[in-house]
Amino acid sequence: MREARLKINRILVPINGEADDAETVEFACFVAKRHRAKVYVVYVIEVKRTMPLDAEMESEIGKGEALLETAMQVAERCGYDIETELLQAREASVALVDEAVERGVDAIVMGIPYRKRYGEFNMGDIVPYLLKNAPCRVWILRDPMEAKASA
Repeated sequence: MREARLKINRILVPINGEADDAETVEFACFVAKRHRAKVYVVYVIEVKRTMPLDAEMESEIGKGEALLETAMQVAERCGYDIETELLQAREASVALVDEAVERGVDAIVMGIPYRKRYGEFNMGDIVPYLLKNAPCRVWILRDPMEAKASA
């Protein structure tokens, strides 16, 4: 039986300002080095429906540009070149799937914090949407559960 070989040429990495962004970019760079792949890091600004889609949201744009600059610094420390892009969309999840299709990525690498809602682990809205609709592999890097203090 012939062994299938995983080949990754393009990786999409959405960031959102969470503490795990740097680790996610590092992981993507590590995988990309092994496969000689291209890494695209994106930050999506969600625009409310009451505003025009191309609205100038200076504070959000500034935040996104700073996060993308930090991602570039992380990649540089890893010895890897990445491309970054700031997107504006109504829904981040839909924009990420559209970006994956447009760029023809082989994988989306997304970091998520370990969060609970109503006492249960919760992935939010974006991850389930990506898992259901992305045309490529979706790798989720979930932060470890927080250590509980023993009294």
